[in-house]
Amino acid sequence: MASMSASIEDLRIYRIPMRVRFRGLDMRTGMLLRGSAGWGEFSPFAEYGPAYASRWLAAARDAATRPFPPPVRDDVPINTTIPAVGPTQAHDLASASGCSTAKVKVAESGEDLATDVERVAAVRDALGPTGHIRIDANGAWDVATAVLAIARLDSAAGGLEYVEQPCVTLAELREVRGRVTVPIAADESIRTAEDPLRVAATDAADVLVLKVQPLGGVHRALEVAAASGLPVVVSSALETSVGLAAGVAFAAALPELPFACGLGTASLLGSDVTDQPLLPVDGRLRVRRVAPDAASLDHCAPGPDESLAWLERLQAASAVLDGAASGNPYGNPSGDPSGNPYGPIDEES
Repeated sequence: MASMSASIEDLRIYRIPMRVRFRGLDMRTGMLLRGSAGWGEFSPFAEYGPAYASRWLAAARDAATRPFPPPVRDDVPINTTIPAVGPTQAHDLASASGCSTAKVKVAESGEDLATDVERVAAVRDALGPTGHIRIDANGAWDVATAVLAIARLDSAAGGLEYVEQPCVTLAELREVRGRVTVPIAADESIRTAEDPLRVAATDAADVLVLKVQPLGGVHRALEVAAASGLPVVVSSALETSVGLAAGVAFAAALPELPFACGLGTASLLGSDVTDQPLLPVDGRLRVRRVAPDAASLDHCAPGPDESLAWLERLQAASAVLDGAASGNPYGNPSGDPSGNPYGPIDEES
């Protein structure tokens, strides 16, 4: 394909069912790209257009063509993720995870606070008094609702580690942060490399949730984390084990890692692209590259229509990333000759 970087040697497309409906998804789809350093993953969600998806492509190319940064730890702690399920299933998932930290989804459409309270209390029972519980509202609350809900859920949890994205806007996050004692984490507020700096500058959060794909790759994510000055939680974008390996590499290279990572999401997939998936052992993931195997890829290969759609998405994202429309002489939207697709981080912004 003319639009694919010459440094990418191969690509494969996958379609994998979810074990439990998550983020509104019953199916996870994406692409894997192979280069000189190994495999990278390009799996922007369906609603993302070419401009935003180009950051995810930058991450895939980064993983496929550059060695991961040197790790400062051999493995990383992870949290288990508890979807918006009933208390019995939530208890079972937390108990079976082997993790001492759980991220519990709350504020799901159609459910009430009492249901969330039951789910969180069940997870506390499963983890015991020393486990850590964090909740994720995905920006579903207004300020008043957030303040009330956080108090109730903090009590049910016997103390929350933090609340992830209780509201949508930075102004709302800042107001909630000023009215509760539980730390606030920003996730959906972070979509570009500049966003973490805005979050920090506006005192909107205590913690940043950073994901490799939206930030443009492992190396770029490390720059963003350093520039932000806030504690970081490394999380996934529901990738296969190929994409999760980049997240683990990011977490392993951070100078400090105060929180368990949200990288245990391979267990949410019905299958994987490899027969050696990145699954936690005793609540930890080891740092390693992951390569897909032929049998697994054949098992999760999509039909021709979906394959064509992904090739078209790749072509559109490549056009943005390579500066095809603008005639960018450096082959990236910023014109930065260093190869950084978004230009230098402006720490003053």
